[in-house]
Amino acid sequence: MNETGFQAGFIAVVGRPNVGKSTLVNALVGRKVSIVTPKPQTTRHRVLGIVNEPARQLVFVDTPGLHARAKNVMNRSMNRVSMASIADADVVLMVVEALRLKREDEVVLERLSASPLPVVLAVNKIDLVKDKKKLLPLLAELTARQSFAAIIPVSALKGEQLASLREELGALLPVSPPLYPSSMQSDRDQGFHVGEIIREKLMWRLDQEVPYGIAVEVEKIETTDEGVRISAVIWVERAGQKAIVIGKQGKMLKEVGRAARLELRETLGQPVHVELWVKVRENWSDNERALRQLGHDLT
Repeated sequence: MNETGFQAGFIAVVGRPNVGKSTLVNALVGRKVSIVTPKPQTTRHRVLGIVNEPARQLVFVDTPGLHARAKNVMNRSMNRVSMASIADADVVLMVVEALRLKREDEVVLERLSASPLPVVLAVNKIDLVKDKKKLLPLLAELTARQSFAAIIPVSALKGEQLASLREELGALLPVSPPLYPSSMQSDRDQGFHVGEIIREKLMWRLDQEVPYGIAVEVEKIETTDEGVRISAVIWVERAGQKAIVIGKQGKMLKEVGRAARLELRETLGQPVHVELWVKVRENWSDNERALRQLGHDLT
């Protein structure tokens, strides 16, 4: 660590979809700042997770997974958000999955090769590898591909090697006063996190292409003597998706509302009532105006 003063900076967390970036950021921050599901494209927005230490402030920038083929406006905007986060960062944290290097990992490596920033590599999900010697060929291949500032095998799920990863990243940050108040752990407001929790519950329960055609818009959060009342709209792209989200006799929507209510009650520390409606907006994910209304950064 640089001993001349406090260190602070932005750490862009990048990688292909579904390598565990959001799980890793949540584990490093110590609270849920990004939703997590087994499905690609769960993270759609740039979300900051802030770690405050006595002599450092690490600002993790959780980004959407980089797509080799961006098929619509939303996917292209997600790629731009990821690349802009790298350009604005002080350090890059690339995440790959243990024993599984894919074409989209190659895309990330290619894009990072032009960056002057130090890159730390986290090889995630090592808890799934019983014989750790099997990691050696992958580590050798990655070392030959790029000059990394450090390579740390980790398990975001089990919390393995996270202290070492924070230390390596923190040592690379510039000398700077804190970038955010010490009380902050995320830059996103309550409405954003509420909408994301509802979307998470939907993605866990929906199959095939339906999860990628939904968005959640929180219309109202109201605190009353009885607790917090939340009203939100679930947007879908086709009428057939609306029927699936609602479910037979409203069963799916009730399950989603209940799961969201239980987590939000724990998060907010008081009773929560959730009202959900499902509406159709044709092809909203390929419509710039609709995406802006839903909070997507299209710059």
